[in-house]
Amino acid sequence: MIDDEGAQLGVMPTEQAQALAQQKGLDLIEVSPTAIPPVCRIGDYGRLKYEQSKKDKDARKKQKNWELREVKLRPKIETHDYETKARMAERLLMDGGKVKVTIMFRGREITYTGFGKRLLDRMSADMAPIAVVERDAKLEGKNMFMILAPRPVPTGPPKFSQHPPTPRPPDAPQTTSADDTEDEFVEAPQGVTTSA
Repeated sequence: MIDDEGAQLGVMPTEQAQALAQQKGLDLIEVSPTAIPPVCRIGDYGRLKYEQSKKDKDARKKQKNWELREVKLRPKIETHDYETKARMAERLLMDGGKVKVTIMFRGREITYTGFGKRLLDRMSADMAPIAVVERDAKLEGKNMFMILAPRPVPTGPPKFSQHPPTPRPPDAPQTTSADDTEDEFVEAPQGVTTSA
């Protein structure tokens, strides 16, 4: 038997323990029912349940929930589109989720799976500072995919994401003035034409 201040009261009959708890206006809570004799404590049962729910909630917050997000590409993707998709994959990886990179083949494109494999290899190389390849490129039906997982500790900065500029202190002097930003006009020599 443990009282509400944490002091050991020793072994006592159940009726006596219940009477002691009622006298203090608290509950008799069974802490360890499998022990011989069972261990009980005097306390507020509602408060105990509240503290237990807070502990459970904190444990769930600290637990990593891996969310699998997908980035879809085509084998004939242009450079700018690839960079946009890579930037999205970086953002998802930086948020802590796994990314499934899928190459979708249509029609006769399936005969050129080498293009898709090279594209996935390029993506894994570009994401190497912030991600590891969890599952290598695999062809399933008309799609080829691989799965990237975030590194616990990134080995470098992301390749495509823009880094925010460092904020300038409010009392720092201006580095450019209105005179510096005007375009200079240089006159072309006689007889030379310029095309825009």
